[in-house]
Amino acid sequence: MTEPSNAPMIVLAGPTASGKSALGIAIAEKVNGTIINADSMQVYRDLRVLTARPTDDEMRRVPHRLYGVLDGASHGTAAVWVDLAKQAIAETVAEGRVPILLGGTGMYLRSLFEGLAEIPPIPAEIRAAARGKLAEEGAAGLHAALTVADPETAAGLKPGDSQRLMRAWEVLQATGRGLAAWQAAPASPGLPNPVFRLLLQPPRDRLYAWIDRRFEGMIAAGALEEAKAVLARTDIPNDAPMRKAHGLPELIQYLKGEISRDEAIRVGQLNTRHYAKRQTTWFRHQFSPDLVVEKDLSQQENFNLEAEIFPFIVRYLLTAR
Repeated sequence: MTEPSNAPMIVLAGPTASGKSALGIAIAEKVNGTIINADSMQVYRDLRVLTARPTDDEMRRVPHRLYGVLDGASHGTAAVWVDLAKQAIAETVAEGRVPILLGGTGMYLRSLFEGLAEIPPIPAEIRAAARGKLAEEGAAGLHAALTVADPETAAGLKPGDSQRLMRAWEVLQATGRGLAAWQAAPASPGLPNPVFRLLLQPPRDRLYAWIDRRFEGMIAAGALEEAKAVLARTDIPNDAPMRKAHGLPELIQYLKGEISRDEAIRVGQLNTRHYAKRQTTWFRHQFSPDLVVEKDLSQQENFNLEAEIFPFIVRYLLTAR
């Protein structure tokens, strides 16, 4: 049996709506693979439609792991996902299958392969104080305070990114050490496995058009009902990561009567397109792919999996063992 640390793996990455799920299933069927989720929102069970999790039929075709494994009230982090992913990878290898990491959360993938800073747990009182400071001063005020106290970390954060600013502030207050300093010297090692990295980068105009169509399809498939269920749950904190799922804040605003349905859809589509653009930029600068696919995979007549992808993967798996 192949040792987990020596087992070859495949990473299939790219922006949202780029066709990763369908391609991942095709690859898994070809190489006896198991798909392991590497998307920070698809880990939550509450938003199956709105996060475009695989359908029941897709999950029956090949094994899938780490989809819908966390409750919406959970504070899922890169560290939580890395622990789950390592276990899923080990179990997949023990079953004699090929792990296929699939998703668009670059920070998760980087943490898995490059290591993760082992930041001590943050005491509840410090976390509450950070939340209070954010509520009192706003994201811009917290960014200004962080710029004075920890300029290195602040330089890498946007003034409006309240979630990451609060995290940076609480880490500084709890440990006396800036988040950037922690991240510069990860204590836990990354996985040593050989990895084939496949990146999808479809034409931007086609990607954006598909994002818009998919969002409308989500509304028809029950995304509003999912948002209504989240709104009814009083146990999900306002700063819970799941609340940042693209489209959810806008749909909740609509359900509260704050904006129209059409406006919720328009802004949800816009924010998802902006997110896809940020993902594309991140992968361009932070990801070193072995193969880049820049075509629109929905156009079957313009793309041949057998000729343009499978030979590279099969050759890799034969030589990596």
